[in-house]
Amino acid sequence: MRSRRGGRADLALFHDFAPAPTGGGHQFLRALVAEFERRGLTVELDTISRETTVCLLNSFNFDFHRLRRLARDDVRFVHRVDGPIGTYRGFDDGTDERIAAINGELAAATVVQSRYSLDAHRDLGIELVEPHLISNTVDPSVFHPPAERERLEGRRIRVIASSWSDNPNKGGDVLAWLDRNLDHERYELTFAGRSDEVFEHVRVLGPIATEPLAAELRRSDVYLAPSRNDPCSNALLEALASGLPAVYRKSGGHPELVGDAGVPFDGADEAAAALDRLVAELDERRTAIRVARIEDVADSYLEVLRG
Repeated sequence: MRSRRGGRADLALFHDFAPAPTGGGHQFLRALVAEFERRGLTVELDTISRETTVCLLNSFNFDFHRLRRLARDDVRFVHRVDGPIGTYRGFDDGTDERIAAINGELAAATVVQSRYSLDAHRDLGIELVEPHLISNTVDPSVFHPPAERERLEGRRIRVIASSWSDNPNKGGDVLAWLDRNLDHERYELTFAGRSDEVFEHVRVLGPIATEPLAAELRRSDVYLAPSRNDPCSNALLEALASGLPAVYRKSGGHPELVGDAGVPFDGADEAAAALDRLVAELDERRTAIRVARIEDVADSYLEVLRG
């Protein structure tokens, strides 16, 4: 990405990128920008050059005061919105109101990542400007199935969960329940990420970089998605793209992403039974995996950006 003064870029992006390893929004936007640049488009970061006429804003994760100084009437602003943030985090600090204000003031159109997210905003009384539903996706050069999958016979079934955030809504309660109750002779349960829980049986890797995480996903058999109110989990998409069917909490955008490629559960005490069912149907569920191609997602974004 280029940040420059003067001249013209095909697209301006306002988003505060954090160094890797980071959460799903950063990962998705890096993949999207890489696809744009692969097509020869110039993307500038946190600035709007003199002749740039299209700008993508990500949620609230940018310097709004800088944006207001640079905004012009001849620039089309498209606002990528996730959440609702208060529902996802479990507390309301006014972020969703700020997002709604930005959206109403500047956006010519909005990108939401799931039907769940759009409906949840409406439940809060937030009507986003001209919403378009475009799911996230992943970088296929990083997250892809293994060339050859290891047979299950003679070893434990490898289950993995991952999360950059230690938000309680990320599903630590499910991991803790499985740590106490799962058949650990049959299953190996790995967690990559942050958690306040202390585990006896779970293999904990901590937050790891993208490439090692992708390798862990490829060596695994099943993904566990225990989070609540997650609008479009990139962690879940990374696992699906790596060829892993999922056991998932029936919450947020999970059902939209997984479709028939997994088995849902509600409470933590239902997770083990859902896992047993998924393993019994593993081949069928694996063939049902569908993840949007980055090329198609980029096409959809460009259609909205160009109006």
